[in-house]
Amino acid sequence: MQIAQPYLLRMTLFVDVRNMVRWTAETGPEQIIDGISRYIEQDFARWESFDKIARVGSHTPFGVIELMPTSDGETYAFKYVNGHPSNPARGYQTVSAFGALADVHNGYPVFLAEMTLLTALRTAAMSAMVARHLARPDSRRLALIGAGSQAEFQALGMRAALGISEVTVWDTDPAAMAKLARNLTPLGFDVTIAASGREAVRGADVVTTCTADKARATVLQDEWIEPGMHLNAIGGDCPGKTELDPTILLRDDVEVFVEFPPQTRIEGEIQAMPADFPVTELWEVVAGRRPGRSSASQVTLFDSVGFAIEDLSALRYVRDAVRGTPWVDDIDLVAEPEDPKDLFGMLTALLPIGS
Repeated sequence: MQIAQPYLLRMTLFVDVRNMVRWTAETGPEQIIDGISRYIEQDFARWESFDKIARVGSHTPFGVIELMPTSDGETYAFKYVNGHPSNPARGYQTVSAFGALADVHNGYPVFLAEMTLLTALRTAAMSAMVARHLARPDSRRLALIGAGSQAEFQALGMRAALGISEVTVWDTDPAAMAKLARNLTPLGFDVTIAASGREAVRGADVVTTCTADKARATVLQDEWIEPGMHLNAIGGDCPGKTELDPTILLRDDVEVFVEFPPQTRIEGEIQAMPADFPVTELWEVVAGRRPGRSSASQVTLFDSVGFAIEDLSALRYVRDAVRGTPWVDDIDLVAEPEDPKDLFGMLTALLPIGS
């Protein structure tokens, strides 16, 4: 005789690493980056409807573990993410992550996903969204300073946003640059390996810095900056970590754009600047409240640190894209007895008599 289970079955949708990889490969990472960028744009346009706090970080000598929560009053999202620069030397990824969406009305998690790969896609999507608003529309050449795990995604994002297919790269690790060329060339990119950071940046329309060392580094010098460049500084993402010559931020022809100032002033390139250092919030540009690029010769600087709303956007996009496909599973994540007040009742049918 089959015993009826004393609980309800409301499943949570789940995309694991295997399905995220298969879905991304089949759909195409460039298409996904573009799609996520549109969701981010939608959510930044309704910025004021979200709860916003700086991420909560636990810092150790090994790296940082962070929680990134947000809610728009209907959907709650969080991401768990780490950053450990020494990991690759020990056989681990620098970054790993997972995230969830929950229904605010009952608090139940409705979607759960790996976010190591998804964070790479989301970061490139954010860069793409920003580039559509800030870079010159005629941009044709991307310079990458740093050829780590994020580099290929950034190239795909800039091609999706601006049509850029010419990439020049510089990294202190020759193997990393060779890896980038090996991965991007079959995808239709014209990749040049530079002999220095200065050589990589010369003549570029968009410059992306993405390095891993948690230090006040200077991988982009003020004298390298040319009129009309869009600077996409995405590597400085925690206290004590920067990538740019601070003089760049003080130039008269540079305007600095940020996601959430209370977080960027702690983690971004502007962390060493005075508390009243002027910045423009990106959501105001997206919502049409503030101008973006003011002229073809202006230098725009996106001081990127990553913000929770972008993760909510990415999770929403994946949930909508994979629902009803082979790339998503149902998991029994929430203990839900038929009688909400009788949690113990879930056990009684299975307990041995006399227990």
